Amino acid sequence: MSEILWSPGPAERARSALARFQKNLNRRGEAVGDDYGTLWQWSIDHPERFWPAVADFFRVRFEGRAQAVLGGPMPETRWFEGVRLNYARHLVETPRPGGLALIFRNEEGARSTLTDGGLRDAVAALASDFRAAGVGPGDRVAAYLPNHPAALVTMLASSSLGAVFTSASPDFGVDGVLDRFGQVAPKVLVAVDGYPYAGVRYDVRGRVRSIAARLPTLVRTVVVPYLMAGADLSGLPNAVAYPDLLKRSPGTLPYADLPFDHPLYILYSSGTTGQPKCMIHRQGGVLLQHLKEVGLHTDVGAGDRLFYFTTTGWMMWNWMASALALGATLLLYDGSPVHPRTDALLDLIDEEEIGTFGTSARFLRTLEKSRVKRRADGDLARLRTILSTGSPLLADQFDYVYRDLKPDVRLNSISGGTDIVSCFVLGTPTLPIRRGEIQCRGLGMAVEVDDPSGRPVVGERGELVCTRPFPTLPLGFWNDPEGERYRAAYFARFPGIWCHGDFAALTAQGGVVIYGRSDTVLNPGGVRIGTAEIYRQVEAFDEIAEAVVVGEPDGEGSERILLFVVLRPGAALDEELARRIRERIRSALTSRHVPARILAVPDIPRTRSGKISEMAVRQVVCGEEVTNTGALANPESLEAFRNR
Repeated sequence: MSEILWSPGPAERARSALARFQKNLNRRGEAVGDDYGTLWQWSIDHPERFWPAVADFFRVRFEGRAQAVLGGPMPETRWFEGVRLNYARHLVETPRPGGLALIFRNEEGARSTLTDGGLRDAVAALASDFRAAGVGPGDRVAAYLPNHPAALVTMLASSSLGAVFTSASPDFGVDGVLDRFGQVAPKVLVAVDGYPYAGVRYDVRGRVRSIAARLPTLVRTVVVPYLMAGADLSGLPNAVAYPDLLKRSPGTLPYADLPFDHPLYILYSSGTTGQPKCMIHRQGGVLLQHLKEVGLHTDVGAGDRLFYFTTTGWMMWNWMASALALGATLLLYDGSPVHPRTDALLDLIDEEEIGTFGTSARFLRTLEKSRVKRRADGDLARLRTILSTGSPLLADQFDYVYRDLKPDVRLNSISGGTDIVSCFVLGTPTLPIRRGEIQCRGLGMAVEVDDPSGRPVVGERGELVCTRPFPTLPLGFWNDPEGERYRAAYFARFPGIWCHGDFAALTAQGGVVIYGRSDTVLNPGGVRIGTAEIYRQVEAFDEIAEAVVVGEPDGEGSERILLFVVLRPGAALDEELARRIRERIRSALTSRHVPARILAVPDIPRTRSGKISEMAVRQVVCGEEVTNTGALANPESLEAFRNR
């Protein structure tokens, strides 16, 4: 059993929204006690009572009466048929105790704020323009924007009308954007003129013109001047400057009453194995699931401040936005997380009095490698929770946070995906945090770990699956009318069961450990090994900045393990370092985990959301074509892996 690093005190536990939710259920006659495991079991056994209880607790505004809470098996499940609501209404009309909706900061030192009233006026003005351009329910609105208030305003204006919002961050090139937006035929494009990153200013006006020219369905283009003094509208169809729209009288903000399952978002898979999948997410499902995850599991409420370091190309941006419906204030940040200093974001947390900070395991590793510490009185004083996702948070990273950053913080490793725009496994304020483990399975999420035969196992590694429907089950993929691609992606291995593609284990105390993606699990000698196990050992070396490990077929029905490392400045991959790496892996794991070759590379390929692309490395190593280099933030890095 893993070491406990943090536990809630009785008063802290009782104050949590989750404890109050559970107490309410008990008052209503539901036998859920005060144990998380009992509550979780009840939530998956009685979804027809659990999800309405979530809606009641957070005062979700439903119009009409549901004929049934859910109907039909996965993947065709429908939710709350007969109910109507509007996602944007809950985010815009929920008041904040201080009346402050948004704080915007960027790496160049810019700071601005938007009040509740200012947010409502901006959304009303933009929605009025969209409506005048003929945008209505089901039409697509595309944003090519950084994590800037204009992106959030655009999403809310789109949702208020019942249009479907989709976004890409401006570091995507023209082809990467068109691979996404070109599939969904948007009616409106809202785009920026450029963005700063790591001290460099990038002008994307040429890209925007190229993108707009190849989207024949556009009836309106809105330009957000960010780097330039004014908006450059040249060469854009029916273009208008975003500031000019905001100067118009906002008028009223009518909200379309929409079915619970009406499309809200189109999100995209990374696209590293082919053209990106266009995943359609329902407005009511996103609202309920995010209220549960942000409100109950993360314990964010009215007056709290949430800062998630993300871009508009990552689902955590959509997840973060829903916190507005809880009365929270959002900090939006644009720029590099380590510019002008490695610990710049930690200063920002203090300056803006952030209570919940979301980041990635990679960023926490960067802080650790740079020997960043925050243990003085007053450092991170308001910070209650750190969220980490994007890749498994390794056990020694838990040690770093509690040793060098803050000993009384809730460190919640969470895991889910763009596919479900939410989490399967995450944290809770009512359970202890154990070293190297994700705390629990999400309420209402019937998560199991199955062996190859489909038998659920505990304490053994296998496939992470979800056996029952949940509200953020995608409606399907765009341009997949019969659902063939959708079913093939998630339901082909275990019919009727969502197979997520994570290699994981469920612990005896109900925690979860993620070992990596199933499609990149190593298989030397027929033994399945998760890549995270090897990273856990390799990244402990000060000489190594980061690493990627892949399997290469050995021609005899098995495979050998190849470890590629990026060295820190001044370090060299000599025989002594290679020997120490192999000895540590052999000692901590098994001889089967030891790589056949250890090779240095200058960089590692990543998706635009920052995830290491093990699949792209494996394809190059095996002499296969990398099917979509446009999905990578640094495709040039692949050259270092050829013929190695």
